[in-house]
Amino acid sequence: MGIITDTAQPLGAALKSTSTPTANDASMLRLLQLSSATLPVGGYAFSHGLEWALEAEWLSTSDDVIEWLSVQLTESVATLDLPILHRQCLALDQQDIPALIQWNDTVLACRESYELRLTDTALADAMIRLLQGLSIESDLLKTLNEQCKKPHNISYVTAFAIAATHWRISPHYAALGYAWAWLENQVAAATKLTLFGQLSAQKAIDALMPVVEQAVSQSLLISDDAIGTSLPGLAMASSHHETQYSRLFRS
Repeated sequence: MGIITDTAQPLGAALKSTSTPTANDASMLRLLQLSSATLPVGGYAFSHGLEWALEAEWLSTSDDVIEWLSVQLTESVATLDLPILHRQCLALDQQDIPALIQWNDTVLACRESYELRLTDTALADAMIRLLQGLSIESDLLKTLNEQCKKPHNISYVTAFAIAATHWRISPHYAALGYAWAWLENQVAAATKLTLFGQLSAQKAIDALMPVVEQAVSQSLLISDDAIGTSLPGLAMASSHHETQYSRLFRS
């Protein structure tokens, strides 16, 4: 690894010029657009193993779900998705396509089940269709499709980084938007599975807001060699969900 940064060092220094938390109205509006649940990428269709965890009664209370989501934020989103999102924004800023593809391949390799990878690539496919429909970065997307060689080999993290960079959203705010969108979809899934009512859902989001901030801050301290995740319970829940008899969600 180490194409972008010294593997012994955190990413913060390398991103100093691009991740400073500043924003203008236009970029903030684009951030709201990018992280909105109405963005047509289909995030509502995936539960990330949550549906099986509830079916198996691993989780039975709202506190259980909050803990489940908190662990994923700090041990997966913060250690895999967000560090790679930062690095891909930097690679795009430097027009370093080999590094962009390297990190794309890394995040896909770290998905621990077929369904977790499906979630990632299906969201990416939808995001890419959206970007193409808006005539955004057409040449870059064509290059990615050619160099990734096979369909469905682009990560949602990569597509999100492309959109954020095009719309001049700083990596810091892009990371906040990515983590927020992930959390909102997960809480919505728990609501559809009838564990949360509307008020309980808002209480869960309120409880997890500080964890989102922690995840974004934590992600800047992750060196290249420390990127990754290992959540056996999540991988098992996702794998079992693939053959679950009756389900609402694709994963």
